[in-house]
Amino acid sequence: MSHSIYLRKDGRWEARLSLGTENGKRKTRSFYGKSREEAEYKLLVSQQNLADEYAVTEMTVRELAVEFLHTSSVRLKESTAANYRMKAEKHIIPAFGDIQCCMLKTKTVYQFVEQKLKSGLSARYIADILVLMKSMFRYASREYHIRNVMDGIILPKCQKSETAVLSPEQQETLKQYIINNSSLTTLGVALSLYTGVRIGELCALQWADIDLKKRVLTVRKTIQRIQSPSGKRRTKLVITEPKSCSSCREIPIPECLCSMLLKFQDERDIYLLSGKTKPVEPRTMQYRFSRILENADLPSVHYHALRHAFATNCVALGFDVKTLSEILGHSSIELTLNRYVHSSLERKQSCMNLLSWTAA
Repeated sequence: MSHSIYLRKDGRWEARLSLGTENGKRKTRSFYGKSREEAEYKLLVSQQNLADEYAVTEMTVRELAVEFLHTSSVRLKESTAANYRMKAEKHIIPAFGDIQCCMLKTKTVYQFVEQKLKSGLSARYIADILVLMKSMFRYASREYHIRNVMDGIILPKCQKSETAVLSPEQQETLKQYIINNSSLTTLGVALSLYTGVRIGELCALQWADIDLKKRVLTVRKTIQRIQSPSGKRRTKLVITEPKSCSSCREIPIPECLCSMLLKFQDERDIYLLSGKTKPVEPRTMQYRFSRILENADLPSVHYHALRHAFATNCVALGFDVKTLSEILGHSSIELTLNRYVHSSLERKQSCMNLLSWTAA
């Protein structure tokens, strides 16, 4: 609905709202005021009333979820679309599916949050579900003038959990195990420990991504297993671009890794971890890493701990945070510092000992 505002000859301001045409005749509605602001205010109030008048009132949350997922799938990565679909089918639709969107209450949403917290879901995961619901209702408000009940919903506070990492001594034990047990799998572990590549990025590496002359590793893609909406299998393996634009990057290869890479160097289309034209998937690599930790008599940690170890070691060696952030493929240095850099008690003590008491 377009509109125009102008000063009339009689000194009053007129805000004219176009309502389209009916039977070939143009329909308008005018609002008058002694000032431009008064006329414009009356126009805005009328537009809101018209929006409420034409709002869709019978659409259920299930219908909204299905439509939103369908319309947004064209602009989302396949993995992101699959993640949205899983959250909608597993959490949103069972809880709210039969409720009409315009009848959903704030109290009902907060009851949902409370139930999910009691069931053991983390606050971060529940926040992700609510963020999806917020996107759904923004779409509903924009397309159908449905009241956005999610607009004022406050996300549950996410407590930062410490990632279990290997101590410097344990990392030395792991390095010695890699030296004594040379294989494509231990080569992959070494790459993660010395370049910080994510497990999905590592599994997607082909020898075409390794330039030993320039000593550069290029991250172009990642591998992950996602839910499959159709077909006999419930999940499928997909190779896509990394999670963000900043994740596509070139990483200088440390000299200490070059001899290991030269030992296993293969044809360009061969995947580094498998030595074949078919890749190793992330959960298989995680399983193999767990076996290595067990054989080396090391505590069980997630594969992602290698990325944390790399970042922390780089800071201790004096890397500037901007350089480290780009090597890790982060969009901001704040993410690097807040999520990946761990300061040990020994490091804190060392820093505090730099302080001195000088007598006046």
